[in-house]
Amino acid sequence: MKDYRIIAPFLDKDGRLKSYPTKQKKKAAALQYLAEKLEKDVCYTEKQINELINSWTLFRDPATLRREMYNHHLIDRTKDCSSYWLEHQPEE
Repeated sequence: MKDYRIIAPFLDKDGRLKSYPTKQKKKAAALQYLAEKLEKDVCYTEKQINELINSWTLFRDPATLRREMYNHHLIDRTKDCSSYWLEHQPEE
């Protein structure tokens, strides 16, 4: 797990994102933070990943966050976007 002090101002007391950072470094940290909520080797439906994202955010924009996690190579998906999974990351 990474050090997420950089996004601490964006988290509520329960660890949910209150807003989406605009600066790239903080945005990348927020996306990584959300990606760590996914289980390795689990395939999620679009509905399931939306529910997971919504459970860790207060601003309810799962489509944007899902797309951003995909664009940052944190998650992968099928061509029809019906299934999503955590992309394998090198161990730190």
